[in-house]
Amino acid sequence: MSRKKKISGEQALEEAFAAIDTAPLLASLDVELDESFLRLALTHRSFANEHGHLPNNERLEFLGDAVLGLSIAARLYEKYPTRPESDISKMRASIVSRFGLADIAREMGLGAFILLGKGEANSNGRDKDSILADTTEALFGAIYLQHGFETARRVILALFAEKVDAAVSTRNHMDWKTSLQELCAERKLPTPEYSATSTGPEHNQVFTAQVHVDGQLLGEGVGPNKKQAEQQAAEKATLIIRVK
Repeated sequence: MSRKKKISGEQALEEAFAAIDTAPLLASLDVELDESFLRLALTHRSFANEHGHLPNNERLEFLGDAVLGLSIAARLYEKYPTRPESDISKMRASIVSRFGLADIAREMGLGAFILLGKGEANSNGRDKDSILADTTEALFGAIYLQHGFETARRVILALFAEKVDAAVSTRNHMDWKTSLQELCAERKLPTPEYSATSTGPEHNQVFTAQVHVDGQLLGEGVGPNKKQAEQQAAEKATLIIRVK
C-alpha cells in the first residue's frame, strides 16, 4: 500500500483557499482584494498552527480594529453633533463590540469562508462570535492595506449603516436586553420572553437563545453562555423593531 504524500503547509493553504468561492464574500464587501490579502485575512490561527505555523490573520485583525474604530467614531461624531462624548463613546463601544461584528459577519455568511483547523471546524468554529468578529476586522485591515483608509471607511460604513442609525446609549454600555425592554415599553408591546437551550459537554457548551415579542420570534443568538446568547438575540430583535 502506498503512503499518501504529505504536502507542505503552504500547499495545504493554497488548496484550502482554492476550494472556496470567495466571489459572494467580495460582493458583500463591494470591493476587490488581491488573493494574497484575502487569503491571509481568512486564515485563522488554528489552520495556521496545524500546518506548520503559517502566517495568520491576527496582525490584520489588529490593524482592522483601529480602522473600524476610527471610521465608526467619526461617523457618530458627525451624526450626533449635540451628544456628549460619554454617549457617543458608549455607542461606538456597542457597535464595534464582538456581538456587533459577529452580527455583520453572519449577514455576509462569513463563516463559510474562514480557513479553520480541524478542531475549530468540528466545534462549530464557523459560528463563534470571537472568530467571526476577528475575521471581519482582519478583512477591514486587508482592505485598508490594499486600498487605503477612504475605501476601508466606505466599506465599513456601508456594512454598519443600520447599526449606526439604530445606535443608542445606555448606562450599561449597550445592554441589549435592557434596550429591548425599554423599546417594547415605548411601543406599548408586551415584555420580551426568552428561551434558551444548550448543546455540547458541560465544559464547552454552546447556548442558543430566542426572544419572542407578542408571540413573534424576533431574534436568535448563539454564545458560550446563556447571557451572551440572549444579548445577541435581544440585539437582533431591537434592530427589527426599530425599523418597523
